[in-house]
Order: sequence, then structure tokens, then C-alpha cells
Amino acid sequence: MIGPAKRVENVLEALLVEKGARGGFEPFDIPKATDAGRVDLRELVTFTIDPETAKDFDDALSVRAEGDGLRAWVHIADVSHFVPAGSPLDRGASERANSVYVPGLVAPMLPHELSDEACSLRPHEDRSTVTVEVLFDSQLQPGEPTFYRSVINSNERFSYGQVQRILTEGERHELVADLRLTERLATELRRRRFDRGALRVESREVTFVFDGQGGVDRAYFESEAHAHMLVEELMIFANEAVAAFLADRRREALYRVHEKPEPQSVLLLLQKLGDLGVPTPPAPDAEAIGPDDATRLAAQASERVTEYVKKSGRGGESFPGLVLRALKQARYDPRNLGHSGLASVAYCHFTSPIRRYPDLVVHRALLREIGQGESPPPEDIQALAEHTSTTEREATQIEYLADEICLAWLLETELYGRGWEQPYDGEIIGVIPSGLFIRFGEVFEGYLPVRRLGGDYFEVNELGTALVGRRSGRPFRLGDEIEVLVEDIRRSEGKVELKPVGSERRPAGRGGRRGRPKLQSGRGKR
Repeated sequence: MIGPAKRVENVLEALLVEKGARGGFEPFDIPKATDAGRVDLRELVTFTIDPETAKDFDDALSVRAEGDGLRAWVHIADVSHFVPAGSPLDRGASERANSVYVPGLVAPMLPHELSDEACSLRPHEDRSTVTVEVLFDSQLQPGEPTFYRSVINSNERFSYGQVQRILTEGERHELVADLRLTERLATELRRRRFDRGALRVESREVTFVFDGQGGVDRAYFESEAHAHMLVEELMIFANEAVAAFLADRRREALYRVHEKPEPQSVLLLLQKLGDLGVPTPPAPDAEAIGPDDATRLAAQASERVTEYVKKSGRGGESFPGLVLRALKQARYDPRNLGHSGLASVAYCHFTSPIRRYPDLVVHRALLREIGQGESPPPEDIQALAEHTSTTEREATQIEYLADEICLAWLLETELYGRGWEQPYDGEIIGVIPSGLFIRFGEVFEGYLPVRRLGGDYFEVNELGTALVGRRSGRPFRLGDEIEVLVEDIRRSEGKVELKPVGSERRPAGRGGRRGRPKLQSGRGKR
């Protein structure tokens, strides 16, 4: 029995059940943690940085000054110690393939006793980990990384907001010097990544606060970008180090691949951006452009978009989406095919084995290679790559729909307070033949059907950047501002229908359809 649909958490729980994300776990025993064969790092200053509401902590960091350089350790939960390959729990985890996170709830890949307790890198508790260690010289150039099983005892569980306050607002903490060293290293790693051609597409994830009475109190986009960088850059570095180690030895694993974009897709992207007034890099003739040129142009376009949005304040939601949609979708593959979005010659997912099965596969491959594990490789790794890629996309769609349900819930509450006739300033973030998708009120999204745009026939222009009136010639372009009213909300479906200010009001109950795919981003999605 889930409970009444008047409480948003019950609706989200029903969504997880409906989509098949909920289910029982296979029988399992929790092996006793042992220090045997592990490097003892318990005296090393170590910390985790995660969202405020996180309960499963996959990764921890240590950074200290050494000579003229820095030595860094990235510690990842040693899930492979607790989940034997081929066990019933392992087979179930491979089928689930990932955890599914919706606001306030999670359908975990592993049972609570492992995901939140035995495997989670809680502060002030000994934990079994797999560590990537590397010495950076005085110029912060990395040496040869080493990999080994270890045991740590985390000194602090930081939230992103807390780290943001310490580094940018001067909040005091005894580990401030350790955070400053980590900041210095992460900043340099990010600079080099962009210099080598990584995409500069900034993404935002919405965070929800619940009112404790079955409703949504508020929603906001996380703004701790600087704190996120500390974790993101060191996780990317660790993922690259492990992938390069395995690839150099021609070992099969589940690599995270992002193939080079199709040249025609990038040329079309440049045309679209140019049509919308965004300065773009010069493009060669279509016959002369190859995959490497396309990759370089996509990176340059992403940089121009970032600069344009910051300078003009226009297109902050729609223009980065154009860049992402011009690229191929990242996926898993047994072969190392590189990651063009990160400009990485080798990349894998290694840093989140509590919530992603591919990371567990990579852990086992690494431990076999360094002689610290004997788990056999998967029998059909190609099928596993395809399965985990599919389940990731399915989880993303569930998470997107859950966000939309919570936003619709919050919007309805807000409208009863401010009044349905009060307009919102919005931005056009998507165009299809039947209407417009609008971001409004900072966090909300809605659909404006073409039938509400007035007495004209509207068509999508050739580049797909605008709806244009056939008689009037009036365009509704991506990135344009538009003032809207909410016409209808179907909160259990996460659907919001809008109308432009000045149009005649129609009766409620005629909600629009949503069709805009969520763009993958954020920690661990790359």
C-alpha cells in the first residue's frame, strides 16, 4: 500500500513502482571487512563532498603538499569486496544496472545495508576502498598513477554548500588548507581539460525542498559550481587514469565512450547558432570537414555559446541544448573509443560503484590487472554494455518525469498564492510543429500549443530554430523572451499548459503534451 495521491512522495513512489524500478533484492551476506592486503591510509586526511541529502558516499579525496608539488588520492568504495561476481546479488545488480534517484527517494542498485552502510564512505568509520594515487610536480604535471586496495577513515563529510561557503565566503573549518590544495589542483585540471578541447556545456540540476506535509516547499538550481568542480575534476582524472591503464593493456572493460560527432550535425549546429545571433567559429566547406574538425568545431561552439550567454543573458537554457543535441550520445562499450566531449583518449566510469554497475565491472577489471582480485570478466560484455546503456537512459527519463511532477506540484501551490492571472517571464527553450516549450519562473517548464498563438498558421523554419507565422512572418525563436500565463496543470503527470499573455482564456483541463528529452549532465553522467 503506497498511500493517498494527495502526497507527492506517494506519487513518486508509485512512479518508481510503475516503471519497474522498485523490487526486492536477492539474498546476500555481508562479508567482513578486512585490512589484509590493503594499504592503511587511515592517518591520511580524507573527506567526502556530496549533496546535502546524499546518503551513499562512493568517493573520497585526499590532497597534500609534497615537496614543490601535490600528492592526490582518490578513494572509491570497494563494492567488489562486498558483492562477489556471479552471486545472486551481483546478477540482480547487473540487471538493475544503476540506482534511480527521484526527489527525496531512491531505488538503489544495491540493498540499503550495502549502499547506505557497509560500502558508503561515512565519516569517522573505517572503510574498504580502491585508491588511485598520483604525485603532481611543481607545475602540477601528473606522474604515473598507482592503484591499490586500501582502508580509509574519512575526517569530514562536506556538503557542496558548505565547501562553497568555506572557499568563497570565508567560513572557517579546520580542513580549509586541505580544501584549498584540492581547489588549486582541480582548477588546473579543469583549465587543461578545456585547453585540450573539452566541451564547455554548463548544466544545472534542480533541487527540491519538501514541506513535510506531502507538498513541495520550493525548488532551486544548485549554484555551488565551484564546490562541484573540486569533485568533478578529480573524478574525471581518476576515470581517465584507470581507463588509460586498462586500455594500454588492451583489456576489455566497460569504457564510457563518446564518439566524435558527425560533421554534418556540427555544421548544422553552426548554422542554427548563426541564425540565432550567436557568434560561431568559421566552418570549412562541407566536403573538407572530417570527424576531428567536427570535434574541434563543437568544442569551439560550446565555448562561444557559454561566452555569449554570460554576456547577453539570452538563451541560457536553449543554446547549450543545441550543442548537446548536435553530439552523439555517450554510452558504454567494451572497446576504448575515447570520449570526445571530455577530450579524453580513454575514459571509463570507475568512481560510483555503489550506484552504477559499469563501475563495478571496471573495478574488477582493474583489480585483476594489478593482481588484487580474481573475479572473472562478464561472459557477454557486449550485451552488458548495451544493457547498461539502455537502463541508464531509462533511469534518466524516470528522473526527469519525477522532477516535472514535483515542479507541477509546486507550481500549483504557488499559483494559489499569487493568482492564476499573474504572468511569468519565460524563455523559449524548444520548438516543434505543434507548439513551444517554455522555461518560466526560474525553474518551471511548460508547453504552449501553437493553437494559442493567435490567428495565423505557424511552421517550424528550415533550421528548426523558430516557429514562424505564415501570414504575419512573426517568429518565435529559441532563446526569445515570452510572457506567459499558466492555463492548466496535470500535476500527477508533470504537465503544464501555457498561453501567451493577451490571449483569450480557455477552460482548464486541456493540458499539453510534453516531449522534450532531458539532457544528461551532472556528476557521474558524462
